[in-house]
Formats: sequence, C-alpha cells, structure tokens
Amino acid sequence: MKYAVASGCAFLLFVCISLPDFTEALLRRCYSCRSRGDLGTCKDPFTLNLTLAEQERGVEAVPCASGWCGKFLEGGNSFKDDEYGIATQRMCLQRGPSDNEERCDYITWNHKKVYMCFCQGDLCNTAPSVNKVAVMLLVTFTVLQHTVIG
Repeated sequence: MKYAVASGCAFLLFVCISLPDFTEALLRRCYSCRSRGDLGTCKDPFTLNLTLAEQERGVEAVPCASGWCGKFLEGGNSFKDDEYGIATQRMCLQRGPSDNEERCDYITWNHKKVYMCFCQGDLCNTAPSVNKVAVMLLVTFTVLQHTVIG
C-alpha cells in the first residue's frame, strides 16, 4: 500500500513540475528594462517578481514571440568612455542564438563589447534558473523516503 501511495505522489509531483513547461509554451514573456550604475531596478541582482515589476516604473514584462530573452551588461571599469558604471539591459530577442543554446559570453553589440546572456522561457532573464530535473529528483526521493520509512 505504501508503494502505491508513493507512486501516486511521484506521479502527481511529476505533473506539477511539468505543468509550468506547458504554460511556458503558451505564453513567453521577457523582462524589459535598462539601468545604469546604482540607479534603477534593472541591475543585478534583479530582485523583482512579476507582481513587483508591474508596479515598478521602467520595468515591463513584454510578450516575446521568439521565446528568447536576453540580458546584457555594458561598460564598467574596463571601458574608458563609461564614467557612470555598468548599464544593464533586459529584453526580448527577435531570435535566439544559431545553436539554440542558453549561455552568457562577451559579444559585440552595436559596435561595443558587452557581456550578454541568452535564455529561453517565460521571464527567464531574471537570474540563473534552477535545473527542474534536479529539483524533481530531490523532491521525489524525499517523498519516497518518508513514505517507505514512515
């Protein structure tokens, strides 16, 4: 009986974790904003959730047809023409990288060297995402352990 309950819990957990992937396929949005130095709320660490972002001036969650969001950091101490600190910009990209891989790297953007991150998913351009498979395995293991032992 305990194994049937554990199997049911594991299946329910799998459905709950997979559900966000389904909703992300229907609606893809990206944060859109720009900050320079210590001014604004677009800079890292980006601490706004969707509710707070809607209330914050200059920060929007915009629809993104490509599903690819980006964030880039421009300027800072390594660039002599920038005296106001690092500019952070978050946006929707018209298309993702040609290899469809999420990553961060230095690129040339509008004739300037910037550090850019590409990610795919709903509002993904906030911070590094947690690997859903690792979370699912950890929670499933915990549920099974408590069900079998308890």
